[in-house]
Amino acid sequence: MREFAARFRWAWPGSGFRALDISVNDDRRPEHIGSDAKVSAMTPRPASRTRPTMNDVARAAGVSAKTVSRVVNGVDYVSAETLELVHSAIESLGFRRNEFARQLRQGTTATIGLVLEDIGDPFYSVLSRAVEDVAFARGYTLLAASSAEDPDRFRRLIESFTSRGVDGLIIVPAGGTDANLLRAEMDAGCTMVFVDRPADDLEADTVLVDNRGGAKHGTAHLIAHGHRRIAYFGDDERVFTAGERRDGYLDAFVAAGIRPAPELIVMSNPNRDAAADDVGRILEADDPPTAVMTGNNRWSVQVLRTLRARDASPTAFVGFDDFEFADLLTPGATVVAQDPAAMGRTAAELLLRRIEGDTESPRQHVRLATALIQRGSGELPGPYRLG
Repeated sequence: MREFAARFRWAWPGSGFRALDISVNDDRRPEHIGSDAKVSAMTPRPASRTRPTMNDVARAAGVSAKTVSRVVNGVDYVSAETLELVHSAIESLGFRRNEFARQLRQGTTATIGLVLEDIGDPFYSVLSRAVEDVAFARGYTLLAASSAEDPDRFRRLIESFTSRGVDGLIIVPAGGTDANLLRAEMDAGCTMVFVDRPADDLEADTVLVDNRGGAKHGTAHLIAHGHRRIAYFGDDERVFTAGERRDGYLDAFVAAGIRPAPELIVMSNPNRDAAADDVGRILEADDPPTAVMTGNNRWSVQVLRTLRARDASPTAFVGFDDFEFADLLTPGATVVAQDPAAMGRTAAELLLRRIEGDTESPRQHVRLATALIQRGSGELPGPYRLG
């Protein structure tokens, strides 16, 4: 006698059954299975698991829900015997306190929002992590999103975060943002700190970098090494930091008594398809620059990629903002470094101080210093180098 085994699967809508197992020890064809067939019990689909509640813990411990609440929240006296019963039930059931409900009763969600230009940008990712670390240490959860420099997307993110009841926001304002949007949310009670860029026409805490001074320092460094024709590649001039850094570049020429070359200045989004063409056009001009200053790390990558592909004499380079592997290039990339982690920490500490009650002290306007890191590319000698 041969053994025949078959397994049939079906599910009837609303039946709660998921399988029918049939095993047969018979030499007959399956369509003639008779009373000697062994049919397993139909197994009901397990009910979806729900998170245990305080009432569940109370029933398991044989106490009232109010007693469980006192134990969970650490308030009022509970006897050692009752404490042990409740803790045993909590462990057995895997109970966790509903923090969201508790925080709502206390008038807080213990969350803060962070709106950046692009969370994938290395500068902003470091800033974001620093904000998160400060928030986490203080019992807050961070929600973060990218505006992509789109005013409409920025508006929707602000409205989304505030409608979710975040306790405060750290914001990099998108270019073209309507200040009335932010003012209305601040008037409604949302605490805000602005980082990297200020908000136009709003009195609020801000954490910025000395963009103008840093760009002036980097450009002056190239001038000191004998360069006069220095190209500048910066972001769209509507962006606050882009304008400040361009002005710092020009300040260095004024301080040195040298006339800058307007034809060597490019102010546009470095992520455009035409950005590489802009670099090539400047570097291949009849009277090309002997040095380049960039206004952010994205322009730095565009410029350095083009310089690497050229079969020409080396061009000196200084970039605003450090970037990964800058020290591994030959020569290493000289940069004006800012500290995004310090910016994030400072902004988060300011925000939490306001959230937790300091609403009367004057608004803080913090400007963090930059540092020139010399690695070789900014020290290449120019035609006017003395000595």
